[in-house]
Amino acid sequence: MRHCKEITAALWKRIKPLLSERKLSSKGGRPRLDDELALNGIVFVLRTGIPWEDLPQELGYGSGMSCWSRLKQWQVCAVSGTACIVCCSKSCATQIVWI
Repeated sequence: MRHCKEITAALWKRIKPLLSERKLSSKGGRPRLDDELALNGIVFVLRTGIPWEDLPQELGYGSGMSCWSRLKQWQVCAVSGTACIVCCSKSCATQIVWI
């Protein structure tokens, strides 16, 4: 069950184009967690300060480890700095600081 979004639809619309498209693996495997859900999970963990592994599954943001892994992927691709600038420029209630 999904309670509420950490990121508004308008803000997600601005962030989504900044994220690189990932192609599905020809090997199959577990479906990739949606980027919007992952970002909401990341913001929830950073806003609340809970450990990644304690991200409640009931929120519908995927596992804490999936969100942590996505954050690391985006940091390597330098997406996080750009997303942070977008969030801050839109006066996002949750101030995201990714290093």
